[in-house]
Amino acid sequence: MQNDSVAHIKMKKVSVNELLDADDELAVEEPLEINLRYGSTGTPVQKCVSITMRTPGNDEELGVGFLFTEGIIQKREEVSEVSAVPFADNKVLITLSKNKQPLLLNAERNFYTTSSCGVCGKTGIDAIRTTSIYNNNADEICIQAGLFYHLNDVLRKQQAVFETTGGLHASALFDLDGNFMMLREDVGRHNALDKVIGAAFLNDQLPLGNTILLLSGRASFELVQKATMAGIKIIAAVGAPSSLAVQLAEETGITLIGFLRNQRFNIYSGAHRISV
Repeated sequence: MQNDSVAHIKMKKVSVNELLDADDELAVEEPLEINLRYGSTGTPVQKCVSITMRTPGNDEELGVGFLFTEGIIQKREEVSEVSAVPFADNKVLITLSKNKQPLLLNAERNFYTTSSCGVCGKTGIDAIRTTSIYNNNADEICIQAGLFYHLNDVLRKQQAVFETTGGLHASALFDLDGNFMMLREDVGRHNALDKVIGAAFLNDQLPLGNTILLLSGRASFELVQKATMAGIKIIAAVGAPSSLAVQLAEETGITLIGFLRNQRFNIYSGAHRISV
């Protein structure tokens, strides 16, 4: 079966006193143009909201996930259709329901984001932060620390493309009992999370307050920001958090875990939700 997320190439493999021809498999990186159509009367407006470098696959989820985590759309009922643009590769079109207007003032971008940066293109510091409609949702979550130990093993088993290429980031959701729910991969860590949140948005599963978000790498500010938008209360990362990620997690009441590996981890905020 052809996998659009993987590219097969020829290369040279070098070792001590040896140069060999070899085949390799790489994660695909291509641009995706996210288009938005809206308008209550007359001819609808259609515009490109962003171009992001991503790994092909789950493009509809990525498109709506991006619009949601940027605060441009807020509820499932606002979206009437999500589709690929006819006769055009690497374009997705999100059509809003009649009389629904996007909050485009929340999207102060220069339209381009790289696979490594989900806030690149922002026009000012204030534009980096978006406010979630789920900020004030209360919870009484308390989880045994041991539940987290097996999550990374499950993540790796689910990461099909990573095992092939070693080149993709993953975001995965688990329920509060540690049961696997979904995973998305992408060359951009922010895209992987937008795909997860976009899937939840399209399935009308938001907010995600009763889930655990597991990140395959580090926890950056942009990932905590996106998780906040979806109402996620617990984030666990295999890698390290950044200082700004910790600050935002504290401000928004998120439990942030880092260095989850080998049956140990660090809690950087929200330790009241974890018991030993």
